[in-house]
Amino acid sequence: MPYIGSIGTYLPCWGSRHSRATGDDEDAVTLAVEAGRAALAGGVPVERVVLVSRDMPLVDSSNAAVLLAGLGLDPELEVIERLGGAPATLDALSSARPRTVVIGVDVEPAGAAAVWVSEREGLQVRIASRVARSLPARTRNAVGAVHDYGDPRLLHERGLVASLSAAWLDTPVAVAGVDHKQAAAQCLTPPRLPTLGASSGLFALAWMGERGEAGLLVGVEQANLSGVTVVAGPTAVRRSEPAARALPAGEYVPGGDLPISLAAYERAFEAKVRWEAGRHGDSAELDFPPRYRIGPDGALSTDYTLVPLPRTGVVYAETTVRIPVPGSRSPYSLVLVELDDVGVRALAKVTGADPGSVGIGARGRMVLRRVAVRSGVPDYGYAFEPAAEAK
Repeated sequence: MPYIGSIGTYLPCWGSRHSRATGDDEDAVTLAVEAGRAALAGGVPVERVVLVSRDMPLVDSSNAAVLLAGLGLDPELEVIERLGGAPATLDALSSARPRTVVIGVDVEPAGAAAVWVSEREGLQVRIASRVARSLPARTRNAVGAVHDYGDPRLLHERGLVASLSAAWLDTPVAVAGVDHKQAAAQCLTPPRLPTLGASSGLFALAWMGERGEAGLLVGVEQANLSGVTVVAGPTAVRRSEPAARALPAGEYVPGGDLPISLAAYERAFEAKVRWEAGRHGDSAELDFPPRYRIGPDGALSTDYTLVPLPRTGVVYAETTVRIPVPGSRSPYSLVLVELDDVGVRALAKVTGADPGSVGIGARGRMVLRRVAVRSGVPDYGYAFEPAAEAK
């Protein structure tokens, strides 16, 4: 029976109170990194990561390298990517070994939640029931086209209600994977969850952990159901859930689709996605991005060590680009960020704030974002997110 030591949640700032939307620079991986870093904020040991979503950016390739780099974890760790919704996440959680991070991610509505499984302390979960039935009301074909059967009454009666009846379960404390109205018909006082897919069960678990609730948590997707029994215990819940606001007005100009050089992408990956600078020998100076140097003897020095950079800093200079740029939404802001305590300044795009709203001296943090999609490959880097009081 796994012990949940900590839970982290993340919601993008864009959207409404009950339904968040991703920004232009966010996808399932960046959401997963934000939630995972919240869950791992205490510097806990990790041996494996399980990522559950139906919105993986790369389907024919692995998302593991970017996920581990963004989380600051060893690239040799095992990463399991599972396609699924709320039941798949609860299944992964109920069978997770200690030192495992389980992350559920959804893009529409947008949100992510992560749990870290500890050795012997925290709230406990154990599988209570599992029902697998076939009711493919929503499908996606080989070219990505989605077909929705469009009968919510059928899905409710032959999906949720029939699966709960087949499971012979007591009244749940929370039902994840369905809208709040359907959940309220099955529970006494269910939480209002911000997502409906893979992350919804973990958002419900965070709610139960904060309130010290014990009982049955059910995850449903179409006609599949997984139920876990939750035993209350001490669990740290860390939420990164800024107040919702409308997406800023802007103009998107199509075009600017530059082909990718996979050789250049691979060379720059570690330093760019892990947010590291280069150090030559015993020098106190850091180079960002890392680069070769000419030594005092005129010889080319190619042997540098990658050093983690701070993820906080202040704005040293700022500009807002208002001229439409092909392939981008305009206007947008760029800042030169002076990172804390290392003497390094980094150029970054502003994220999570209206264009032109961040001034010199504003504090904030560097966050992993998708900077472009080139030749079908998501390219990741870091953007500057101002602190709440600066937005």
